[in-house]
Amino acid sequence: MTLLAFGTMAVVTACAKIEAPPGGPPDTAPPRLIGTYPESLVALPGFHGEAEFRFDEVVSEGAAPGNANGTGDLQRLILLSPTTRAADVSWKRSRITVQPGEGWQPNRTYRIELLPGVMDLRNNRATSARSVITFTTGGPLPADTLRGKVIDWTTGRPVPGALIEAVLQPDSLPYRIGADSAGSFVGAPLPAGTYVVYGAVDQNSNGRREAREAYDSVTTTGNGPAVTLWAFPHDTNPPRLQQATPRDSVTVDLQFSQPLSPDQRIDTGLVTVRHLPDSVVVPVAALATQRVYDSLRQSARPDSTRPDSVAPAAPPAARPPAGAAPRDTTPGRPPLSDRLILVLKSPMDTAGQYLVLVDSIRNVTGISGSTRAVFAAPKQAGPLLRPDSVGVDSLPRDSARPDSVPE
Repeated sequence: MTLLAFGTMAVVTACAKIEAPPGGPPDTAPPRLIGTYPESLVALPGFHGEAEFRFDEVVSEGAAPGNANGTGDLQRLILLSPTTRAADVSWKRSRITVQPGEGWQPNRTYRIELLPGVMDLRNNRATSARSVITFTTGGPLPADTLRGKVIDWTTGRPVPGALIEAVLQPDSLPYRIGADSAGSFVGAPLPAGTYVVYGAVDQNSNGRREAREAYDSVTTTGNGPAVTLWAFPHDTNPPRLQQATPRDSVTVDLQFSQPLSPDQRIDTGLVTVRHLPDSVVVPVAALATQRVYDSLRQSARPDSTRPDSVAPAAPPAARPPAGAAPRDTTPGRPPLSDRLILVLKSPMDTAGQYLVLVDSIRNVTGISGSTRAVFAAPKQAGPLLRPDSVGVDSLPRDSARPDSVPE
């Protein structure tokens, strides 16, 4: 090979290598949206082709391609409504294009929301900006608004990035909306009408509400008052008693597999305790939620200023994850709990084992069942409360409003 050929190959190789231009500070700015197609609030009968979001630089296409489950990296950033299928989302350097898998349908109001998260080739991520394209393929332009927030009923905290699915009646057209970092959402503009609004914890970020994910629903109309959705798992199995753990010689923690119904009366009629191996029935003084038990224990202290009268502290409550939002103070529903406190009338035999049976205990969706667990008595422990001071009649009923719990 001649020297000229070698030189030509070197020049071609050098030209094919793309690098950032030398000099100047590194680029730390995320991609900036500079336009959309089509523009919002236009009527486009017979529309075909692709809608698109245009940026001021080449954006990253991500590592996971689009698929029928909607879990591709770019698909996770797009909420296309109304459709029951995952959107077809494509990367075209500085553009992201979108179209329904079934094609654009006539006489529909379409809403395409771009969520925060678009990155450039240097991994600079847009974390706050979002954009919405709304247009019709026939019919009047939309003008209604839905607004509200989503709270995780189990933790009492807002759900950042919750998925909102507003199903327009009677056609069952689903409009999807993304909540912000505080669990709040605004869907506008939307077609006029009545909506069944779902608020879900989108665990796999595929933009679709699934039965195993925590959610709540409410019926409202466009331009109605703001709604609050309390997301919770809709388990079709009854609660299972996972563990019974003695705190002391008369007090036992009962830990269940899922949150219990706050509308069920909790009393000693739900529980039976037997001393093994002879199955002798052990009298029960009380069965209560943690909240009611804490209140009772506090009132049972004769003099909280005397050091020797202070009962041992209950196990500390689990701390929220670092950076978690504070508990929401919106009224409407009592707190959920997956734990009950059992108090016996007399101290346990320190060498014995006990069987606890809980009958007809309900979960939040109203599914009830019976469950049991075996536990060993503690070797030594002083009671938190005098057993004879804890009776069924002394326990207040939880103040859950029956109409506050969904059926």
